[in-house]
Amino acid sequence: MEILTTNQLCKTYGSAEAKVEALKNINMSVKKGEFVAIVGASGSGKSSLLHMLGGVDRPTSGQVIIDGTDLYSLNEADLAVFRRRKIGFIFQAYNLIPVLSAEENIKLPILLDHKQMDDSYAEELMNLLGLKDRKHHLPSQLSGGQQQRTAIGRAMINKPSIILADEPTGNLDSINSKEIVDLLTFSVRKYNQTLIMITHDLNVAQKADRIIRIKDGVITENSGTAYYE
Repeated sequence: MEILTTNQLCKTYGSAEAKVEALKNINMSVKKGEFVAIVGASGSGKSSLLHMLGGVDRPTSGQVIIDGTDLYSLNEADLAVFRRRKIGFIFQAYNLIPVLSAEENIKLPILLDHKQMDDSYAEELMNLLGLKDRKHHLPSQLSGGQQQRTAIGRAMINKPSIILADEPTGNLDSINSKEIVDLLTFSVRKYNQTLIMITHDLNVAQKADRIIRIKDGVITENSGTAYYE
């Protein structure tokens, strides 16, 4: 079952001599429960694509359909609600609230959405992330790996359909990188979620079910993980 599709997705920045075509007629689909790695050189368009998939930046033309909803047919208010409920974001820089504890950072999306907290799920998630004994610590009191685990918890607390990860291991050493990727892979399998990740790391990409390679705003490879240059 497809959870995400794009139709002729295009993104252009600037005009005339300053015009840059970041994405050119991107057509792709992702199945529910699939782990897809998006790879490409800097400036290839992969970050622009992730932003379009997550409803963070509007395309110049084309569609992004998630769980049957055309994202860019929604107004800004409805898009914000959809994004909060259906999409989880994980960033390289963690983006945690410094004055909130790990537990408070994780639960923040539920509180912002004025929804009832599922305390048993929140507890299960923190145990899964290895944060049970660190949940009352501020971000500044956590290691890089623990901060990224907190960010993963925040992305997953709403039980989103899709998790979008932008270089989630970029600020971590090799040991923590492996742990984070293993954790993400296990988590999305456990909760039957979909993971789309941008990465420069060969070892990370090879753990995905499928690799999508982008060059100059165009998909040049869309395959299993057996082949990777």
